[in-house]
Amino acid sequence: MARKPEPIRINLALQGGGAHGAFTWGVLDRLLQEPDIEIAGISGTSAGALNGAALKAGLVAGGPAEARRLLDRIWHQVGAVRDLRMTGWFASLLPPVGTLNSAIEAFMPLNPMEVATRLVSPYGYGPFYRNPLESVVRSLRFDQVCASEGPALFIAATNVRTGKIRVFEGDEVSCESILASACLPTVFQAIEFEDPKTKEVEAFWDGGYTGNPALFPLFDPELPADIVIVNINPLLRDMVPTTPQEIQNRINEISFNSSLLRELRAISFVKRLIAEGRMPEGAMKNVLVHMIADDALMNTLSVTSKLAPSPYLLHELKQAGRKAADGFLTTRKDALGQEASVDLVELFA
Repeated sequence: MARKPEPIRINLALQGGGAHGAFTWGVLDRLLQEPDIEIAGISGTSAGALNGAALKAGLVAGGPAEARRLLDRIWHQVGAVRDLRMTGWFASLLPPVGTLNSAIEAFMPLNPMEVATRLVSPYGYGPFYRNPLESVVRSLRFDQVCASEGPALFIAATNVRTGKIRVFEGDEVSCESILASACLPTVFQAIEFEDPKTKEVEAFWDGGYTGNPALFPLFDPELPADIVIVNINPLLRDMVPTTPQEIQNRINEISFNSSLLRELRAISFVKRLIAEGRMPEGAMKNVLVHMIADDALMNTLSVTSKLAPSPYLLHELKQAGRKAADGFLTTRKDALGQEASVDLVELFA
């Protein structure tokens, strides 16, 4: 009897980006159909944290098929949220992906949500405040999310007091830490809870400010060298933004990509030292970086659609994510476990 080949073990780094996280849903849906790929580690931020938690819970509960089912359920719940902070005024009438933002901006040169967040604090709701994502996150089984079996899971949030990244792992992962990872401070009240590490009550904001996603937890020697980044904030925009919406959108993208680029630059530096023999073998991990993205699609979207999780938008982004993952598997799968498929030297040239 022929021996079953060893699985290809990879880590996933899942970026945040609100409703655009449905693209990652599609990527995961496709990767879970590859029988020879094993997900060993997951680092997620914001929407990436929700995707990562659902992915792990599903894998622990019943393997890839259950993970796909659970991701479907979670994103259908997100699409059913009816809260003005997340859906805006036109959620049920949004046009197809690609014309989404131009249509919204034609009707509303000043996005009402952007104006509102500059005039009204999320603390102004008083006793009527509620986080619209809480019911979605609480529907997960945290005995599965925090299980010792299955992939290692890391969730990044930003400590409001210190301004530093806080990565939750193991049984530290909770409904509160996932909500913290997705807490945009202009939209939601800071998530406050007792930090399991310090035993102090701390306030947390979106992890995208300090790690989107955090790569360093995946450098653990027990985890494989391959890190597959699912990027939903475009790194490159050829056109110089000129309208208020375009300028604000590009500022958002740059700020939420900055921590990722810093870590990729550090990886590039370490790889150069290893290649030149200036670092003892085994002193640092020789990380193999891969990326699944669709910058062409994401260039047609903006921060406006991140807060507009209409079922149609989520469905289209899921299909785009599946297509991008399929393209990666067709052209880059052979590189897994062998070499990086992202040229970091060229990226920073």
